[in-house]
Amino acid sequence: MRAVLIVNPTATSTTAAGRDLLAHALKSRLDLTVEHTSHRGHGQELAQQAVEDGIDLVVVHGGDGTVSGVVNGLLGRPGGAPAGHVPAVAVVPGGSANVLARSLGISPDPVAATNQLIQLLDDYRRHHTWRRISLIDCGERWAVINAGMGVDAEVVAAVEAQRDKGVKVNALRYWRVAVPVTVAFSRREPRLTLELPGRDPVPGVHFAWVSNTTPWTYSNSRPMVTNPGCSFESGLGVFAVTHMKVFPTLRLVGQLLAKGPKGTHKQLIRDDDAACLRVTSVDGPIASQFDGDYLGLRETMTFRAVRDVLPVAAPPGRNHS
Repeated sequence: MRAVLIVNPTATSTTAAGRDLLAHALKSRLDLTVEHTSHRGHGQELAQQAVEDGIDLVVVHGGDGTVSGVVNGLLGRPGGAPAGHVPAVAVVPGGSANVLARSLGISPDPVAATNQLIQLLDDYRRHHTWRRISLIDCGERWAVINAGMGVDAEVVAAVEAQRDKGVKVNALRYWRVAVPVTVAFSRREPRLTLELPGRDPVPGVHFAWVSNTTPWTYSNSRPMVTNPGCSFESGLGVFAVTHMKVFPTLRLVGQLLAKGPKGTHKQLIRDDDAACLRVTSVDGPIASQFDGDYLGLRETMTFRAVRDVLPVAAPPGRNHS
């Protein structure tokens, strides 16, 4: 089996020793080439080359942003079927949150994940099949984990600005950025209209989050759960609010950090299995993000669940035996 190992050497939890161990373990079982990313978008470029070279498996050692770039390189722009063979993707965590790896059932520890991948490769040799997962078609990009318009994107933009200054962003620093951004955002008038199939449009929405799995993200080891019924084998999770009054919002945030929303919330719009949705800003473009990367300002975004589009080296999903 021909494989490429794409390593982001600047990812939060990658080490030289860990990278060498991973490469050595894989070379004993695969015809392996090792590539290191050196600039923004390089993972996507390397993935595009892997498709052209007919590679069977792309192993990504980095964070969720690196994985997202690789997936977009493998599949190309949404809206058309990928040309020809699409390599399977394996993830050995190397970032800070590693949401995709954890949601796929991959250990957050890189050494344990390496051993897990070796077992998955042995399973593939016996059964000749990979697990397949859905993705979010965001129109111009594929999102692997989540996307959104509003406060989450403004937080992402602020965090990226910190990184551009050379600041290493951990969970504590992320919250230090997120809290003032969220407080400022809550004081504005809601600008979004949310449209879901079979429902009347909902105006006056502050922000809208779209999930491909659960949890939405992690703060260190604590999951933030917006749509507990969402999975890689279901439709999209939708989470939006129509007001951000202090005490109801604090209560809701507390529930998100404790396995998800409970009971009813007047300000909450939620769907754990939506086929698609459209979000429109009625008063100029608004900040948007996908997979924790700032996308820029957008007036309208349409999100669509595309089932079974990506082969992955991972344990079976919740709807598989």
